[in-house]
Amino acid sequence: VFVFTLTSYLFFLIRQHAYPRHIALAISQILIATAHFLFAMAWPGTMYIGTFLVGLAYGAHWAIVPAAVSELFGIKHFGAMYNFLALANPTGSLIFSGLITSTLYDYEAEKQAHQRRQFMALASPRLLHSAGFFADGPLRCEGSVCFFVSSLIMSLLCIIGAGLSLIIVHRTKWV
Repeated sequence: VFVFTLTSYLFFLIRQHAYPRHIALAISQILIATAHFLFAMAWPGTMYIGTFLVGLAYGAHWAIVPAAVSELFGIKHFGAMYNFLALANPTGSLIFSGLITSTLYDYEAEKQAHQRRQFMALASPRLLHSAGFFADGPLRCEGSVCFFVSSLIMSLLCIIGAGLSLIIVHRTKWV
């Protein structure tokens, strides 16, 4: 209910004061960038704030994008443009989750496994066996370092997107 009210208020401001929709897109992208920065820092309690900001901004973003696209390009080929927009979500998920984030996670997990192996070489085997360090299994990463770089990359890309939205506002302000 709160997200719907906030999104409705954002649409009211845009319509009432004739702000371009791309300003609202830039605001939502800045909110998402802030959330990803909070995820990267992993301060206590930031997971809740970041999740709220991502949900709020992501909902506003997907509510505004179709209207902004029709405003920029017209409605003659809107069906094709909307389907192209719908393809952006799974494509971005494939690139960021499947390639970038998983690669960085595996790198950090391998680094931690290497550190554990060095620790195993120095410690006594009896202590290690009782602590469960001899159990082989899949690589795992522990701590906030696992997603630090990928969250910063996402934050940077959202800031670039906000900048591009503001460039569109500047180039189309005569309209």
